[in-house]
Amino acid sequence: MTKTLTKHFKKIQAAGQRLFVPYIMAGDHEQGLGGLSATVHFLAANGASAIEVGIPWSDPVADGPVIEAAGQRSLAKGVSLTAVVEKLQEETSPVPLVIMTYFNPVFQYGVKKFIDNLASTDVKGLIIPDLPHEHEDFVRPFLEDTDIALIPLVSLTTGLERQKKLIKDAEGFIYAVAVNGVTGTGQKYQDNLDNHLSRLSAIADIPVLTGFGVSELADVERFNRVSDGVIVGSKIVRDLHLGQEADLSSFIRQAVYGSNH
Repeated sequence: MTKTLTKHFKKIQAAGQRLFVPYIMAGDHEQGLGGLSATVHFLAANGASAIEVGIPWSDPVADGPVIEAAGQRSLAKGVSLTAVVEKLQEETSPVPLVIMTYFNPVFQYGVKKFIDNLASTDVKGLIIPDLPHEHEDFVRPFLEDTDIALIPLVSLTTGLERQKKLIKDAEGFIYAVAVNGVTGTGQKYQDNLDNHLSRLSAIADIPVLTGFGVSELADVERFNRVSDGVIVGSKIVRDLHLGQEADLSSFIRQAVYGSNH
């Protein structure tokens, strides 16, 4: 069964629109989790294909300084994985949601309970960056009868044969990590990145989205040429925190619909 997230993305592509997934930190809002729905609807109204919702945690190994700071602000408001799941059970989203969390909070919550409690929500994807492919059996069996896709991450240092292994039977989309390191703006991309993304896109039968360091329209244009879309995190988190919604709206609309929009 093809899961909703893949079908949703392919429908967007068939309509000639670009895939754009913004990342937000759950609870990083002046109203805490009370502001989550407004942020989701704002991003969806401006053209987001789906929205990645980060779960705050004390030891976020893949997060750069902007997102790490957002997580600390959220934790200071008492936001937890349990609280986020409960909020998602209450709210509806115009577009699919993708949870980004680390394995420890999920393990503490209970993997089966976590998946069961998300089944009735608009969460259609799950990203766990510190869960190696070899240990996916901790999670994957619980997802088999659900509409939630486990999203694989493919790094720059991943060889071709391992790329094939990682994306075999993958669902949702492929998360192509554009840098060796953590998230954040101002990243310096390697010269071979475009070739890497083109090869990955050629062997994948579901969309490949490029993330980590994507913060300028030039980055978006570049990665749209060699992959199926982009994931933008630190810029989104920073602009929302600074109250720059108007600038952010313009950025997203240009990224999704083109510079003439």
